[in-house]
Amino acid sequence: MPRIHLPEPGRPQVLIEAVAGETILDIAADEIIALYKAHGALLLRGFGADVAHFTAFARRFCPTSVINESPGRKPLHSEYNVHTVDGGTKAFSFHPELSREPWKPDAAFFGCLSPPSQGGATTICDGVALVRALPAALRERLEHRRLLHIMATWPALLEYWLGSANPSDAQLAAPPPSCPYFFRRIDGHLVRIFTRPALHRPMFIDAPAFGNFLLFARFNNNRHDFPLLDDGRPVPEEWMHAIKAAGDSVGVAVSWQAGDVLMLDNTRFMHGRTAILDASERLIATFFGYVGFALPNPEEPPNPIWRQRAFYPPLSPALPR
Repeated sequence: MPRIHLPEPGRPQVLIEAVAGETILDIAADEIIALYKAHGALLLRGFGADVAHFTAFARRFCPTSVINESPGRKPLHSEYNVHTVDGGTKAFSFHPELSREPWKPDAAFFGCLSPPSQGGATTICDGVALVRALPAALRERLEHRRLLHIMATWPALLEYWLGSANPSDAQLAAPPPSCPYFFRRIDGHLVRIFTRPALHRPMFIDAPAFGNFLLFARFNNNRHDFPLLDDGRPVPEEWMHAIKAAGDSVGVAVSWQAGDVLMLDNTRFMHGRTAILDASERLIATFFGYVGFALPNPEEPPNPIWRQRAFYPPLSPALPR
């Protein structure tokens, strides 16, 4: 039986350590699910997980998955959407995976195939703890606000969601129930839009959490217009710095060891990374999926397509091929 260390101050993740001869697939799935629901972050260490074991472990809990179409990710097991991380070297701000889209995965898995000798730690932040660390006045301001995500469209995307590359005004005004967007014409451009609460309830804990694309957009992409507040205005700079400070105060760094697997509740935990000094040393596998024990999400369309089969959303023509 593995040794299980529950979270403690300075370590929000459960640490699960192997004993001699165990593999990551020897752990009872029910035990992993119970720890995941209760704590939201699990680090499995000493099991020597390779790509095959990493893939099989993630697939035990997620019958469907989604690809992250960000450039620089290389396939490791393309049939099951296992890819490397972004190939850059800069530090990343906290974010839940794919929170820039309405199909944010339930779970994010990371597996260390080759650890860096310096830098390149993955950072994690409990969104519930971040909210508790916010100034009370800002927490109250955010509590009933929503975030507005406004994005471009292109013919293949319109064809996929609306059934026409050149939809009529009537089709735009009444997208099918399966479509996660609504559509508007702004300054002559047709855009897709979805909204989410600024503070949401994670899947397995009844407490407000911060978990969206704001920090990454502002501090990595230098974007003030995505997402916006529900009144169409950017989130004020002082709010952003207060949110970042709260996240930095409760976030921790996970320094990788070969064979490590990190499993995060992507509805509760955000992740990022410290700067990578030598990208050639660091090889991390990723898998982003939808758990088979999910609770209904009122923000999603009924029976969303990403929970029915592996999801490959239409790629933007602006992305490199």
